[in-house]
Amino acid sequence: MKEPAVKLTSTMEDYLEAIYSLSKENGFARVGKIAQSLNVKSPSVNSAIKFLSEKKLVTHQKYGYIGLTKEGERVAAQVQGKHDILFRFLTEFLMLDKSLAQKEACGIEHAISQQTFLRLTKFFKFLGERFNGEKPKFLQNFEVYLKTGAAPKCKRKKSDGTI
Repeated sequence: MKEPAVKLTSTMEDYLEAIYSLSKENGFARVGKIAQSLNVKSPSVNSAIKFLSEKKLVTHQKYGYIGLTKEGERVAAQVQGKHDILFRFLTEFLMLDKSLAQKEACGIEHAISQQTFLRLTKFFKFLGERFNGEKPKFLQNFEVYLKTGAAPKCKRKKSDGTI
């Protein structure tokens, strides 16, 4: 994935992500829905849309729908991809509550480097190829540890191959 041509703040990335999500969900995005989604006021959305429009990442007609340009969609999809990978890591590996993982992923997605994101993506692909949807033993053990505070005892094979 290539880095965005324009360096955006985390707030502007959040706006792109909200527009992307609303467009996928409803076929379009509007100022009021974006404001509701991000828990901000409409004037804040209007300012952000103006900025993103100047950067050629969104299209907007006054009082109309807001759309993403091709570049805007690419950047938004990249941010959403980071969010999804981080959410998956936080829930599946660290076994955090989904609401906390959602909040944490939103914060981390803006700070994570492209290199780290690609490494996480490869890590999930690697695990997926190895475990065929079954939770790896080390994660099962970690889950026991989280619940009990003690690591499960490993069964060691004897030299004759028996346990």
